[in-house]
Amino acid sequence: MSQKVTPRGSVIFLIAVFTFILACSISTASPPAATPAFDPTKIALEYQATAMSLQLTQAVLNTQTQPTQTPPPPINPPALAPTEIQPTPTQDIEARIKAANVLVYENTDARNIGMWIQDALDGMGIDYTQTGSYSGNFMEYLNSGVDYDLIIVGAEDKNIISGEFWDVINTRLVEDKTALIAEVWYLDSEANGPISKILSGCGIRYQKDWQIADSIYWWEPNHPIFNEPNTVLPLLHYERYWANQTGDQIRLGSGGDATLLAGLAAKSSNQEAVLATCYEGRVIIQTFSDHDYKRADIVPLWQNYIHYTLKNHFAVTP
Repeated sequence: MSQKVTPRGSVIFLIAVFTFILACSISTASPPAATPAFDPTKIALEYQATAMSLQLTQAVLNTQTQPTQTPPPPINPPALAPTEIQPTPTQDIEARIKAANVLVYENTDARNIGMWIQDALDGMGIDYTQTGSYSGNFMEYLNSGVDYDLIIVGAEDKNIISGEFWDVINTRLVEDKTALIAEVWYLDSEANGPISKILSGCGIRYQKDWQIADSIYWWEPNHPIFNEPNTVLPLLHYERYWANQTGDQIRLGSGGDATLLAGLAAKSSNQEAVLATCYEGRVIIQTFSDHDYKRADIVPLWQNYIHYTLKNHFAVTP
């Protein structure tokens, strides 16, 4: 027998279904967001950043509102007195060359053919004591005790400086560092006498006699003797004054510091030399005769001799 459902029963059934549906909705819904926790460190950093921003903003405003100040004018340092230019050693030596004490024996005065060594000194503006061909006066000056920077023996004529003269000159050369320029044509008769002390100290020796003038070639063309203060070309053109005994040929010996500068051969050799320098450039030995060549060449060459020997003399003397 069938049962009949009453209205009251339907209502109860519907309430039960609604309650079940609501419970399921509540259980599946997302839980509400949790409230963030309080972080004091984060709050302090944000406060510091805000305070710094306010300080920077205020600094910019202060800069914009302050008036621009004109910088004070620069203070110029007091003017310094001009520095005195000190002379260089080269300038000092040139001045000493001009003021040098020079003793000259030049024996061409009696022939009246020209005193070319004297002309060279005059052209350089150097004072000197000239004895001419008076050898006795020359010896007196050598023994006077006067300090000479340069001694010149221009013994071109046939009366010669010999013997003890070279002893006295050698003493001055070694002890006083005196400079020496010697024009000698007669080493064939003197080489074994007192002049040998000078020749051996120089580092040269007599080679052979030379009878008549010929062309002379520079073996060291860049040497100061041929270029300072004058440029002098080789003595290729001669004007023979002496008919014989024009000079001698020399060569290197043992010891010394000699340099052979010029000779009769076109190329340098240890023979046929007629010009040498030694004693650290304080000494020049010339074994040809000036007047066999042109005055226009010889006077500038002697000026170079004088300049070179004096420069080297003053380089080693106070």
